[in-house]
Amino acid sequence: MPKRLYGQLCPIARSLDVLGERWTLLIVRELLLGPRRFKELLTLLPAMGTNRLAERLQLLERSGVVVRRALPAASDVRAYELTAYGERLRPLLIELATWGNELPIDDEIDPGTARAELIALYLAEQCPPQAGRGRPETYRFQVGDEVFHVTVDDAGVHARSGPGPVAADLVVTCDLTTFDALTRGEFGPAEAVASGVLTADGDSGALTRAFEILRYRTPAATAA
Repeated sequence: MPKRLYGQLCPIARSLDVLGERWTLLIVRELLLGPRRFKELLTLLPAMGTNRLAERLQLLERSGVVVRRALPAASDVRAYELTAYGERLRPLLIELATWGNELPIDDEIDPGTARAELIALYLAEQCPPQAGRGRPETYRFQVGDEVFHVTVDDAGVHARSGPGPVAADLVVTCDLTTFDALTRGEFGPAEAVASGVLTADGDSGALTRAFEILRYRTPAATAA
């Protein structure tokens, strides 16, 4: 089916010609966490189906939002990743997440779709830019079946899928319920370790700093 365009000489309409189709922004969301192979995207967004995913990726490629490249660790495996132009969507999606976080949760929302790495993506990007200055660290998380890492350095705070390219300063293992509760401040990391719902390989200071970064903030605190 040919793509329906708005046909308007307006930057908003032209942006929606590329990004406004159902599922497209969720593809971009996944790529904010790093390169993904086609099968990985299909696993994360199963309701899309193979044909729709292929169509959306082709449009994003043609528009310069994503590019397909060989993975460094496996030159025969190609994955999709955001271009520099596509990366410019990052703050827009984080603002969209901030707006959507205030919406009521509809009964049709499946709580089983919650993922710790998406929580980390949002919270890391909400962290004040000065958070990592003078103390570069990497935190690795094993939350249920998910493995992701958060880097903190002068460039800011960013969450990415996978264990990370370097040795982590802190390795945290817990379940999704515990991770979510910690990000919401329902109890502290020391309490989680003492009760046995979380294990941490690293110093207690790094654990405290990790969940100081990965916590929900009020809009005023975010802007500070």
